[in-house]
Amino acid sequence: MPFSYKPLWKTLIDKDMKKKEFMQEVKISKSTIDKMGRSENVSLEIIDKICNYFKCELSDVITHTKSEEK
Repeated sequence: MPFSYKPLWKTLIDKDMKKKEFMQEVKISKSTIDKMGRSENVSLEIIDKICNYFKCELSDVITHTKSEEK
């Protein structure tokens, strides 16, 4: 997948925050967390909620990697 949520997972670890607590605070669903865990796409609305909650930049939540060209 071309996107990674590793920066978000690192932030949760740094803040000693469980995924369940994060879901409740940001008001996102378990299915969204599951998608992010599989590096699947989520809406920019969700990314916006996360950035606003943590008062952080996009790069603190998600990174893009070049996908291999076929």
